[in-house]
Amino acid sequence: MPEIQLGAHTVKSHGVKVARTHMHDWLILLLLIVIEVILNVIEPFHRFVGEDMMTDLRYPLKDNTVPFWAVPILAILLPFIVIIVYYFIRRDVYDLHHAILGLLFSVLITGVITDSIKNAVGRPRPDFFWRCFPDGKGVFDPVTKDVMCTGLKSVIKEGHKSFPSGHTSWSFAGLGFLALYLSGKIRVFDRRGHVAKLCIVFLPLLIAALVGISRVDDYWHHWQDVFAGGLLGITVSSFCYLQFFPAPYEVDGWGPHAYFQMLAESQNANPSNANVQQSDLEGGYMDSQHERELLRVNTNDSSPILEGTNGMIRY
Repeated sequence: MPEIQLGAHTVKSHGVKVARTHMHDWLILLLLIVIEVILNVIEPFHRFVGEDMMTDLRYPLKDNTVPFWAVPILAILLPFIVIIVYYFIRRDVYDLHHAILGLLFSVLITGVITDSIKNAVGRPRPDFFWRCFPDGKGVFDPVTKDVMCTGLKSVIKEGHKSFPSGHTSWSFAGLGFLALYLSGKIRVFDRRGHVAKLCIVFLPLLIAALVGISRVDDYWHHWQDVFAGGLLGITVSSFCYLQFFPAPYEVDGWGPHAYFQMLAESQNANPSNANVQQSDLEGGYMDSQHERELLRVNTNDSSPILEGTNGMIRY
């Protein structure tokens, strides 16, 4: 059997097999989509909003700096394009499939958790007064002093969905996943000190942070909503990424778990493949840990003083 080469596992040759292996995961994704639709249809909890509470809820009603339709573009389409580009470079269907699956899980799980909390908490937005009373004339219950809104029902419904920020959680779920994905692909943690790599990884996170800041600037969210949304998104994206890929700081952090499992199974079934070229396994990447070991050995051989120092540290 020939040695394992790059480009040997493409969408055409192994796509159907990989997708069938994870058929139940795709079914769960469809279920998450259905749940997300239901959560957006049901009425959120209408929290008591008294007349004296309106002081912090009188911010002007503004349009979105980042519209709703732009969030899926930033959180899903942008990472998807990067994943597709990497596939055409490496031609590895395992990486393509698991990256897309992990990205969709990250965004959808975050969306379900976010909207569930939104509906359960029912926190009013900073612009709630103008949603409730578009004419600027407040009407309150004479006994309880609770609001008696006169505005559009759909606008009022949206006004009870402040905590946490959906724009922020979705952005950090998708772009946070992208940041982790890039960290593994460009070997950010190879201990060589290339700060430029960090700039590339921080760029998606910066975009997500700016989306969150825009929600406060537009008076659609309190700062606590944005903070909670960002924390939720980055947490879920981390879990989803590690489900399919090793941590970016690991030596094998550039590839998905399934790729290395496939190599191990292939080598066990065919012992003649045990001596697969290192360049084939890593796709042109250098084993930074092996390089560091060689450097340490060479340094010890050439410097008796450093050798004695290393001996003292070791013992």
